[in-house]
Amino acid sequence: MDAMYDLIIIGAGPAGLAAGIYGGRAHLKTLILEKTTVGGRAYTTREIVNYPGIPSTSGPDLTEKMAEHARGFGVEIKREPVKSMEVSGDTKLINTRRHQYGAKAVIIATGTSARILGIPGERELTGQGVAYCATCDAEFFQDQHVVVVGSGDQAIEEGMYITKFASRVTVIVLHDEGILDCNKEAAEKAFANPKMDFIWNSVLAEVCGEEQVTGVKIKNIKTDEITDYSCDGVFFFVGMIPETKWLPECLDKDSRGWLHVNDRMETNIPGIYAAGDVRDKYLRQVSTAISDGAVAATAAERYIEDLDYFREQVLEAKEPVVLGFWSPEYPGSIDAIGNLAAPYRVIEVDVTRKKAWADRYQISLNEKTPAAAVLVKQGQAVERLL
Repeated sequence: MDAMYDLIIIGAGPAGLAAGIYGGRAHLKTLILEKTTVGGRAYTTREIVNYPGIPSTSGPDLTEKMAEHARGFGVEIKREPVKSMEVSGDTKLINTRRHQYGAKAVIIATGTSARILGIPGERELTGQGVAYCATCDAEFFQDQHVVVVGSGDQAIEEGMYITKFASRVTVIVLHDEGILDCNKEAAEKAFANPKMDFIWNSVLAEVCGEEQVTGVKIKNIKTDEITDYSCDGVFFFVGMIPETKWLPECLDKDSRGWLHVNDRMETNIPGIYAAGDVRDKYLRQVSTAISDGAVAATAAERYIEDLDYFREQVLEAKEPVVLGFWSPEYPGSIDAIGNLAAPYRVIEVDVTRKKAWADRYQISLNEKTPAAAVLVKQGQAVERLL
């Protein structure tokens, strides 16, 4: 191990940066690891108009301020892609190409990547007229004709940005005429933009060209007719996929790879949290990512406090101790622990506040078993007393 931290955050988008701010402010030794640009996908957003309290800003400006805020609390931010993670045990191991870092808690804030349709010509011409980021590549299409695939917020807003450079932007839309998946304000602006036009009830069937995009094949989903259409570039905005393929299989994900967490951003593995667009959630916005990051870091802080207390009081105890588990949900459970006749020091454990302790010793309280006690020596359960 090259270095040990209290908290490691994987991903420096809004969720990761917010978590870093909260972690640093709590005096946790905090490291943020990012594989590309600090700011994540939000950094590529040219205009942000729905961030509370700031009527208009840009992705670079907002996320750079977040990063500076985190650094102000002593947070380290390193550009290092994470290759793998080992989550068993109290110390989590984060492996990059050059280093191995240890952490008491980890927040996964890796966000998403652009979905690839996989149609003929798409992969072959990526970087040769096929693109997925308007902020990154729009300037290369000065006075050219560009096709945009998709009709959600990202597609329409990025399409309007492309019109600042391109002579014409044609949007391929799956739906009937006049129906877009974006917000109403963006739709109204797009319809009023003289450089934008739309092809309805259609999907992209192929990207054409040998060394450079020269056109596309468009399929009408109602007639199955395929039309050759000339253009100089294609931007795909057809959804996002979570950056979770590299994670251990033991982390709970749905069939599409989105991480499952509870309202504290806890995954199914103690000490591992997820925040932002990488988790299964209803709304993926900068504001909701920041909220997730704040919650995850606060929950991680309390987990670390419990972990340190457990190490001091249980693992490093010279004599065996008795852990008495109780819950405020079951009246009388605390009395049962208080009346316990044990030969060693008794540590009362509220399972609603120290769930990790209960999980460690497989304690599950219910109406039939409202309290439990375990004799522990050097962290190992020796005997069940109650």
